[in-house]
Amino acid sequence: MRDLVPRDLPLIIDAKHGDLNSSTALAHYLFKDLGVDAVTLSPLAGQDIAAPFLLYADKAVVITCRSSNPAAKRIQYHPNEGDPLFLQIVRECQLWGTPDQLLLEVGTSDPTVLGQVRRAAPERVLMLRSIWSEEERLDGLLEAGFNDAADGLLLPLPQNLLVEDDLGEQAAALKGLINRRRERWLSQHPRAEGNSCAVWVAEPTGGSPDTGEPDSQLIIDLFDIGCLLFGEYVQASGAVFNYYVDLRQIISDPNLFHRVLHSYASLLEGLHFDRIAGIPYGSLPTATGLSLALHKPLIYPRKEVKAHGARRLIEGDFIEGDRVVVVDDILITGGSVLEGISKLESSGLVVEDVVVFIDHGGQRDRRARERLQAAGYRVHAVLDIARITRTLLAAGRLTADQAAVLA
Repeated sequence: MRDLVPRDLPLIIDAKHGDLNSSTALAHYLFKDLGVDAVTLSPLAGQDIAAPFLLYADKAVVITCRSSNPAAKRIQYHPNEGDPLFLQIVRECQLWGTPDQLLLEVGTSDPTVLGQVRRAAPERVLMLRSIWSEEERLDGLLEAGFNDAADGLLLPLPQNLLVEDDLGEQAAALKGLINRRRERWLSQHPRAEGNSCAVWVAEPTGGSPDTGEPDSQLIIDLFDIGCLLFGEYVQASGAVFNYYVDLRQIISDPNLFHRVLHSYASLLEGLHFDRIAGIPYGSLPTATGLSLALHKPLIYPRKEVKAHGARRLIEGDFIEGDRVVVVDDILITGGSVLEGISKLESSGLVVEDVVVFIDHGGQRDRRARERLQAAGYRVHAVLDIARITRTLLAAGRLTADQAAVLA
């Protein structure tokens, strides 16, 4: 099969595969034995259906998000047209893989529907189906489906062309028409200066009050898996708090861990650095994930230097003068961060920025932040306790008494 298709054309198997038990074997068969480039998958089994296929870094999956079949409307628009199931699928499956590896299949001839999908997935390639039932809508579909580069669409040939003797000529004419529409679209939609490569962060999916603030659903999901505990807990600094934030739980939930990494990455994308340094031990999984996601080398200062082996103070390769961003999970006093920075700087590395997931003090108690700033370091935090408290109280996850404990 592969030999019959020119190598510069992607070979996509439209399997709509949805069986977890056979996914690993099918991925090997399609990608290794048959040499295909991508396969369509049903999303209903969740992220696990895509994982075996995404292990092949040079291959792709296409997630079926919407069908054009009229009988599917009752399912696809559940629970309501304001937040239909097919858009929830679009938002969710983007968390499973990168834009290079995970595409979305959308069956529709309605530009309004396609526009909804594009707004929910601005960076994804959309493979369209059933678009030729009303050819006069082509301009509207292109307008609705183009990304910022007038790209991001994979269009099928009309089926009637497949039986024509002059298939090549008609396909070339259609390609020319679409390219002229692209040029016109680009002339009418100047791209933003800089062509920045912003990190995409998924919109919250339903199930909680809309607070109008980013990461609200992430806060709720972290609470639901037990990342916030109440009681008397001794912190690393020796202070006793009546609550404890345990972010180690996230490493056992790949979906949630991926979302946490995206929230960090939204801060890191604006910083200039050569390497990522995690503060041991709590932030090492996060620093590792960010290193992989952002393609930046990872190093870390040892908490204690071994008496045997290489006896390194810093693990990982680096060059003196490299600029390092320090990543930690929670900022309470700043002591462990400063200790780690001291080891990094004593090895000739340059530290300017510290990125944490939670700033314990926030705007209420700025002592830790000011301590780091006084030492010459900029502090960036995804969340603070006040923001977490506000969100959980609004979502009904905390009682007024519990919220008072965190205040």
